[in-house]
Amino acid sequence: MTASSQIVPPDEARQVRERLDRLGLPGIIDVHTHFLPDRMMAKVWDYFDQAGPLTGRPWPIAYRTSSDERVATLRSLGVEHFTSLAYPHKPGMAQWLNGWCADFAAEHPDCLHSATFFPEAGAASYVEEAIGRGARIFKVHVQVGDFDPNDPLLDDVWSLLAATGTPVVIHVGHGPAPGRFTGPAAAAELLRRHDGLRLVIAHLGLPDYGDFLDLALEHPLVHLDTTMAFTRFTEETSPFPAGRRADLVTLGERILFGSDFPNIPYPYVEAVDAVLELGLGDDWSRGVLRDNAARLLGIQAT
Repeated sequence: MTASSQIVPPDEARQVRERLDRLGLPGIIDVHTHFLPDRMMAKVWDYFDQAGPLTGRPWPIAYRTSSDERVATLRSLGVEHFTSLAYPHKPGMAQWLNGWCADFAAEHPDCLHSATFFPEAGAASYVEEAIGRGARIFKVHVQVGDFDPNDPLLDDVWSLLAATGTPVVIHVGHGPAPGRFTGPAAAAELLRRHDGLRLVIAHLGLPDYGDFLDLALEHPLVHLDTTMAFTRFTEETSPFPAGRRADLVTLGERILFGSDFPNIPYPYVEAVDAVLELGLGDDWSRGVLRDNAARLLGIQAT
């Protein structure tokens, strides 16, 4: 299988690397990419193909290739480190996914060891086990999991993650379609109840950018990732408010690059350009594309 020739330009790797060279960056750290067991990924792609209710619109997959090909693609694009960000949609999946992610990270040292959890008995135990095995970043998908992040079954999990300073990429925004438990209020309550959490708000919290920027301004450990934000695809339905662009500068060291690779309906280079074309300066762009994530995750310079 190959990436969609109708979406991805044949010289994309050259285009991305030219941008990195201009900035003097050794590579990109992408905190929001997905690698899943093959059968599970196929089901995810099938859901996107059907334009299911959680996607909200037609959504062609640009990088529908094998796992090995996808890793090679990221490397060719100059991605220095990436994540696997698996997530469960029902009880009994998370611990199994954590084992798969641990094995995947062991096979691919440039993949940041990722893990996940679900509100269920024993969640704190397997989260502690994952951290002990080297998990450096967790993923929670409130929309797909259809659970309240403030569920008491997760209290010990959040306390553990706060105590260890482990970042959590959390999809808690209403986009692309709202869930029963999504929204800024859920995130605000979580931060009120668990001091010290290093949350990474996926997709800049779209479409409620302002509310999530306010949360980050209030909580110095909150970060936001750029996943799909600012791209033409997203701006059509959830435009970023021009009046809040200055907050991106204020929060500059806490904005992280994310792509949602491979499940994006446009080329990877467009996600990179969406950041660069904001015109917030080379230092800001270098921070977003690599240095901020390196600082958060303790990644040494190459």
